Amino acid sequence: MYIKMFDENHEIDLEEAVNEFLKNDIEVIDIKYQLAIMMDLKEQIYCYSAMVIYKPKSKN
Repeated sequence: MYIKMFDENHEIDLEEAVNEFLKNDIEVIDIKYQLAIMMDLKEQIYCYSAMVIYKPKSKN
């Protein structure tokens, strides 16, 4: 079993990155999603992350 981590500043970028990865020849076990929000002096900063748990498909 393997994991692949994704971290993006925008939810659409995360969606595109994960969807591109899912085009690989893999068996997805699970996908975990997380959103973190931080305030600095001027703005809110969002961090969208996902972890894909997968295993390569067998070549049988």
